[in-house]
Amino acid sequence: MRLDRVLRRTHHYAVLYLISKYAITALLVVVISEIAKRSTLLGAVMASVPLISVLAIIWIYIETQDTARLSAFSLDVFWLVIPSLALFAVFPLLLRAGVDFWLSLGAGVAATVAAYGFTVWLMGILRGG
Repeated sequence: MRLDRVLRRTHHYAVLYLISKYAITALLVVVISEIAKRSTLLGAVMASVPLISVLAIIWIYIETQDTARLSAFSLDVFWLVIPSLALFAVFPLLLRAGVDFWLSLGAGVAATVAAYGFTVWLMGILRGG
């Protein structure tokens, strides 16, 4: 087999693999949102499971086999889950107070961004960077 045919085939597999990653990830998001329309509790359980993190861990492992990178990634995700909770504190409180949906969501996202910024800054200091 000629080298150009091998390279083309390899490229096709790489593209197919990338498309598969996108499709699986998107499918999970759609499935969770559809389940949440029928049962908020079951949807919340599925959304609270770190599916995206698990998928990222799987993709990183398949692509790199680098367990040190996976360990660092997992620990970073652990610390960044904490500021992500700001959304789930601010958003429902504002909704219950009668604040408009979009304003509540925006305030929740803004609080999360601020919490992420603080946490990333703090992680940089603690790492000596």
